[in-house]
Amino acid sequence: MDALEVRYEDAQLLALVKPAGLLSVPGRGADKQDCLSARALARWPDALIVHRLDQATSGLMLLARGADMQRRLSVAFAERRVHKRYEALVHGRLELPPGTQDGWACIDLPLIVDWPNRPRSKVDPAAGKPSLTRWRPLAHDAAAGTTRLALMPVTGRSHQLRVHLQAIGHPIVGDTLYGPADGAPRLMLHACELRLTHPATGQPLELASPAPF
Repeated sequence: MDALEVRYEDAQLLALVKPAGLLSVPGRGADKQDCLSARALARWPDALIVHRLDQATSGLMLLARGADMQRRLSVAFAERRVHKRYEALVHGRLELPPGTQDGWACIDLPLIVDWPNRPRSKVDPAAGKPSLTRWRPLAHDAAAGTTRLALMPVTGRSHQLRVHLQAIGHPIVGDTLYGPADGAPRLMLHACELRLTHPATGQPLELASPAPF
């Protein structure tokens, strides 16, 4: 079992970096029991999951220590008091639209799970749930034909960032569900920042993990 990368630890909560390819929680079957939550439990018996990342996505995950802290953190996520930032490499050159006011553009497209094609999700203007992603370009690589983006999901739908970027014609590099076959070794999506008020101390907590790509 690989060592855990710990970014923060106290008596109430943990911040761990999930590698790409590792499940957040156990799946169905004996071959899907290795996951971040199981590895955390082996070291912290009171560690409880609060949110998840896709198996293909790497980056910061917050875990509660004990049921009370799990409830408090879950409410903070539900009320959008935990601010998440990701980095991604996407296909093509993506520029901010003219007239963008604060340096961030928005993708506002309703999403729904594509049940016949699970685990995929899709844009559905009629039945989809409101879904909002903020984005801005960080760098362009003309030789590779890619753009590095900062992403802030305002909502937290399944595969939201992946579907939103595919929907505007710029799928994430290495996305085998929504993008072209590009030979990338992994999905180029990383949860690089979490900002919240610590539920126990009331102090601001800013956690960071640089993108490994």
